[in-house]
Amino acid sequence: MKLNQGVEWALHTCLNLGWIEEAGDVGAAPTARLADFYDLPPAYLNKQLQALVREGILSSTPGPRGGFRLARRLEDITVLDVVVAIEGRAGAFDCAQILRSGPGGDAGTNYRESCLISQTMTKADLAWRKELASETLADIRERVVSLYPDTPSSTRSWFLNTKH
Repeated sequence: MKLNQGVEWALHTCLNLGWIEEAGDVGAAPTARLADFYDLPPAYLNKQLQALVREGILSSTPGPRGGFRLARRLEDITVLDVVVAIEGRAGAFDCAQILRSGPGGDAGTNYRESCLISQTMTKADLAWRKELASETLADIRERVVSLYPDTPSSTRSWFLNTKH
């Protein structure tokens, strides 16, 4: 399974918004500034951020002084929330029920339920989702602070002192 690169961009951007907002009322962060931090294409990043808005992870403010803010605390945003916002809710495996067409296949059988391959793939997808749901962005933030203690202040400084 390969995730869209927008998932990585969205996760990092949410963490950056968390660092920025810890500085107090700094207003909404414009897409161009958020994209510039990692040298990302602003239009494509904006598409990812709008997906986060639709899922209630971010809020957006239109206009010349507009941009994005976290709509929820990092403690209330799981990695799965972000993945689902960017990738959608569909599972990683979609059983096409090819057993229906094979020798001895039965058009009336739901092979999504009875096929052992489908069951295995569904079980793996659920385990992956459970793991992503168990990890919040606050958990990641804590590990970043532990391993790279200067990251919050240097990120805030970049956003507060760098003009776009």
